[in-house]
This record gives sequence, structure tokens and C-alpha cells, in this order.
Amino acid sequence: MPIGGNTTEMKITFVTDTYFPQANGVATTLEKLVTGLRERGHEIDVIRPSVLACDDEGLRVPSVAMPGYPDVRFGFPMRLVLQNRWWRNRPDVIYVATESLLGSSAISAARALKIPCGTGFHTNFQQYMEHYKMPLLEKMARQYLKTVHNRSNRTFVPSHDTIDQLREWGFENLELLPKGVDTKRFSPKWRSVALRQQWRVRENAVVGLYVGRMAAEKNLDLVVRSFLEIQKHVPDFRGVFVGDGPKLAQLREEHPEFIYAGKLRGEELSRWYASADLFLFPSITETFGNVTLEAMASGLSVVAYDYAAARRYIHDGENGWVAPFDDDEAFIKASIRAAVTNSHSLREEARTTARRIRWKKVVKNFEKSLRAMIEENLAPATPAA
Repeated sequence: MPIGGNTTEMKITFVTDTYFPQANGVATTLEKLVTGLRERGHEIDVIRPSVLACDDEGLRVPSVAMPGYPDVRFGFPMRLVLQNRWWRNRPDVIYVATESLLGSSAISAARALKIPCGTGFHTNFQQYMEHYKMPLLEKMARQYLKTVHNRSNRTFVPSHDTIDQLREWGFENLELLPKGVDTKRFSPKWRSVALRQQWRVRENAVVGLYVGRMAAEKNLDLVVRSFLEIQKHVPDFRGVFVGDGPKLAQLREEHPEFIYAGKLRGEELSRWYASADLFLFPSITETFGNVTLEAMASGLSVVAYDYAAARRYIHDGENGWVAPFDDDEAFIKASIRAAVTNSHSLREEARTTARRIRWKKVVKNFEKSLRAMIEENLAPATPAA
């Protein structure tokens, strides 16, 4: 029996290069959408790389890892395979979450069968080119992404900032789909005195945290600079990094004074979030930034640039701290202010804000948009004048 008053079941296919149990914002978002739609009674098929398939459901496709970053994989193009699969068992609507050759081929197959197909713009891959020393490919990547997304019926985008940028670049049929946060999984209740003792910090000491990929595009050098400056003002301050990636070994070698957890999941991740006090997120390549909401839900004082999730949900000095976009010195000053004040009322307000941002509402809005795509696809074409 469908849950939540939904009376018409949809057959929905997700196509993605990343999925649970990978630890990144896109995988988290997709897992929440898939789970939420299933709870509402819909039939879901997930097509993803075979190395990510943790069960026997869905189609598992071959993939290749990104050079120098094995956690990022790209699925092979599978147009004929997908077209045959969907001809035999036709979905009502398809959602392509990633823009690889797999995703592009899925759009082609959907168009051939006249199945409505939406896409998600979750990651600023075109900006990554500069960080991975491939700046000349940035324009080519932007053109490729525009071509892929404009072949779909609708592109879902998580923030107004990204929508404005994509419109300027010529992307069409854009729709806002912000993200939510699990306020039970991320909560101050997970705060652990034992873990803080393991970090060798006293009860009232300030702990600064970064959670995310340990990669060039995350602006990790600014996290390090901010931690070092905070230490000058708060002598018992402790810096903590959670995450894995190509920059982890270098950071460990250059800054052994910080704590490095590597990749964490589940309750362990919840404890590390809640046991800190301050969260720094200086990335300038986000379409949203899930970790911003996870940190706020955990009751942390968040410092981030004024765009994406931070612009939407953080009010400077009230429930977090924001700095003008890509202004290093302003970000460091905000980090120092957050650490020195370590305002408990501000952190409580951050938690209160996060409690209003629920995945259930996001899933319902997404469901409504998928239904609209199906209805638009069934509507008779308007005769040419």
C-alpha cells in the first residue's frame, strides 16, 4: 500500500555513476530520493556501475575510474542495452543523475523511446578541470554539459546560484530541487566525551572540523590556513579532518598536528560531527554542499562562503557565519570570530534551522515534478500555426 496518500504508482529509473555506499553528496542525495520514493509506493530501478551495486537489483554496468582519483567512476555508454531494457519493461520516467557517457547514452535511449527524462546538475565538473590542471578543457566540459542537459525534458538544480549561472551559459528547462538533511542521523545527541578525550582536548576546548573529499577542488589549503590562524587566538584549539582522497597523504605529512579520520560512515560519522564545535567549508565549486546542513543539524557553528546552501540557510552571526565568495581573508576572519565566540545559542539556532529542512518535503516535490514530466509527455502536441 503506498504511503503518504499516493494512489498512482510510477515506474522510475535512476541512472547514475555514483551511489551508496560511496560517501559523497550526490550518492547521499540519490539514496534519499530512491528510499523516499519507494516508501511512497513507487517502483524504482537503479542503473549504476557494477562496483557500486551492493545487491542484485537494477542493471550493473562496467565503468572506469577517474585518473588519480579511483573513487570517482564513469559508466560506459550503454544506449542499445538500455533501449532494449526499457522497450521490454518501459519506465514511466527516467532520472539521469550524472552526465557521463553512461548518462548521455541513457538520455539518447529515452528520447528514442519517447520516455520523459530528467537530469540532475549536482556537480560542477567543469570547474574541476582547473584544479586538476586541465584549464583548457573547462570550456569544452561546459559545452558538453549544456548539450547533455538540454537534451533532457528538465534539469534539476539544487541552488538558485547554480541556476543563475547555468542560465547564463545557455542551459534550458531548469528547476530548483534543494536538498534536505537527516536530523536524527546528524544531531548533537551523538556528541561523545570519550571521542573528545581521544582527540586530547579538554571539556571546553574548541574543535574545528572539515568533512568532505580530500581533494584539490575543496580548497583544503584555506582550511589549513584558517586552523593555523585560529590556533594563534585559541591556543587549545584542535583541527580535525574527516574524508579520503588524493590530498590526504600530503596533508598528513605536512601537518601532523591535525587529526585525520579518513572516510567515516554511519554512527561513527555522526559522532565525529557532533563532537566538534566549529565547521569550516571553504569550497568554491559546490552546487549545494550537503555537509553544510549536516554540520548545522549536528549543532556546529558553520563558516562557509555566501552561496549555495550557506546563502539559502545561514544568516551571518545568527545561526552560522558567511564570507563573501572566494575571499580568503574574510573567510579566515569569520573562522577566528566563530572560534573565539563559540556561541552555544548560535549553534542551537543552527540546529533549529536544520530541523526545518526535511527530506520528506524534498521527495514529495520531486515526485510532483516527475508526475508533471509524465503528463507533459502524454499531452498532444500543439499544431504548428
